[in-house]
Amino acid sequence: MRKFGLIGYPLGHSFSAKYFCVKFAREGIMDCSYENYPLETLDGFREMISGNTEICGLNVTIPHKTEIIKYIDEAEPEIKEIGAVNVLKIKREGGKTIISGFNSDITGIEASLLPYQKEGIGKALILGTGGSSKAVAFTLQKTGTEITFVSRTRKENCLAYTDLTEEILADTGLIINTTPLGMFPDTESLPDIDYNILNEKHILFDLVYNPEITAFLKKGKERGCRIITGLSMLHAQAERSWEIWNDDNL
Repeated sequence: MRKFGLIGYPLGHSFSAKYFCVKFAREGIMDCSYENYPLETLDGFREMISGNTEICGLNVTIPHKTEIIKYIDEAEPEIKEIGAVNVLKIKREGGKTIISGFNSDITGIEASLLPYQKEGIGKALILGTGGSSKAVAFTLQKTGTEITFVSRTRKENCLAYTDLTEEILADTGLIINTTPLGMFPDTESLPDIDYNILNEKHILFDLVYNPEITAFLKKGKERGCRIITGLSMLHAQAERSWEIWNDDNL
């Protein structure tokens, strides 16, 4: 049996296990399983891998996307620039375990934003500075989009929410939430921006997918914004993970 799964903490919000279980049943894949491995810290990660030799691949979610890099043996070139990993491929050869790191966020973000690329986005605000925000920035920079990070506190190359003037919000075409705000079970929380300034010219993209329509997206929709849910991104990420795990050349 080939085992796959998800590491992170908490994992009650995740749809990944359900997605892969449905996929395995639909496609008649009988020799694979997928389960959650809730790890509050990564202290026991190596022991988990060595103690379960059937694990072939893992997805990585918050809060471990950045710290997991310390535990991998090799990584695709983009990881150095992004600074975050959310897919692990585990190979065992001659008694040695090799863990490779990849980032499927790129695939998910590109798939989600593709319908909007032709019209040009111009400027984007990335809410949050965690592992997912780095993949968003990497992807948008390839399209020539001007990006600005926003966090709770002001720091180098990053605005605070209190710095977001009416002019900045009005002049920004795309606003992406990469924080856990609005994620189940805290579904009423949302980024602290002035939603009254938003209109039909804005696109709101939320990486949170549970619930599909977050409080952030609901506010935007009420203002006439176009919205992109995190569910399409999740599906694209999952399929990219499957490709990585089954590609003998990676």
